[in-house]
Amino acid sequence: MSATQAVTGLILSGGGARAAYQVGVLAAIAELLPEGAANPFPVIVGTSAGAINAVSLASGAMNFASAVEHLTAFWQAFESRRVLRSDWPGVMRQASRFVGHSLLGLGSHVPVALLNSSPLRELLSDKINFSGINQAIEAQQLRAVAVTAFGYSSGQAVTFYEGKGAIDGWLRHRRIGMPTPLTIEHLLASSAIPLLFAPVKIGEEYFGDGAVRQSAPISPALHLGANRVLVVGVSGNPRGPDAQDSQLRQFSAQQPTLAQIGGHMLNSTFIDSLESDIELLERLNHFSRVLPRQTDYLGLSPVEVLVIAPSQPIDEIAARHRHELPAALRLFLRGPGATKTSGAGVLSYLLFEAGYCRELIALGRMDALAKRKQLCTFLRI
Repeated sequence: MSATQAVTGLILSGGGARAAYQVGVLAAIAELLPEGAANPFPVIVGTSAGAINAVSLASGAMNFASAVEHLTAFWQAFESRRVLRSDWPGVMRQASRFVGHSLLGLGSHVPVALLNSSPLRELLSDKINFSGINQAIEAQQLRAVAVTAFGYSSGQAVTFYEGKGAIDGWLRHRRIGMPTPLTIEHLLASSAIPLLFAPVKIGEEYFGDGAVRQSAPISPALHLGANRVLVVGVSGNPRGPDAQDSQLRQFSAQQPTLAQIGGHMLNSTFIDSLESDIELLERLNHFSRVLPRQTDYLGLSPVEVLVIAPSQPIDEIAARHRHELPAALRLFLRGPGATKTSGAGVLSYLLFEAGYCRELIALGRMDALAKRKQLCTFLRI
């Protein structure tokens, strides 16, 4: 790659059902692109549910608009039963197995998970054509696609990637890049939220959600050749001048529920690292502009970054749709407080229902179109 060649990367972060927001952003981009335009993202990187979106997009990269259309239909028709066992027998059996094994030490070889996500495997097998990735690479519509998972034994965040030619792997502190043909196992592993969904075995190691200990979420795209990135986040934190006031109004003297504590832990896993990585990259860009003559020597070539993230608190959106949960799941989540407004953080990751997903898609489209000018400039439309 020459010093002046622009290679655009797309970063799709994790977040369970929150990833529906990303689809709205992609739908807006498809609207802004000229008819028949090629895939604008040679490098696509995803984590957790963002990995599913990333691979789905990459597998259809030969026709970007069509790929986005299929991805939109995929999320608009979501139901919890297509992702996890939400029926009474399925929920109660998994909960009893979890309590018996994890708390009482009964049984063996039982997955450490509160929810049974076995339906997701069948859904992904039906919806994603992995052979499309290689076709897009051969047709030069795609440079690389990558998903990140966390190894429970090694403690490493492993980025599995499929790309053009010999893209060298990498080894950093607790971060590894490994070339391999992507499969359903990689997607299931990357999206296996700890304790909620069972780890997935790849090779000799069990893997879970890639957001765990992923200290530099943007880094894989840069390793794969991107020098400018569009980051689509799923943060529940309002952005803009009123963000701080909005957060201050949430203070409460009430004791937090288990779901409220869990929501903050999930936010820390899925959101904090990405936002910190964006801040670091922006600081390095500023530093490289201050010392333009030394940036090549220091290896600080600036990376153009555009971020699109929710303009409204996702927790509040989830709370409005909590009635959509199947009865068994609603009862299961009521005890920890996830069906209360204060515990909607956990709910926002697990509410795989059409009404909630459609509102997130609409929000993503609205937020992207609100940045129409920046997007068009970034994508050079």
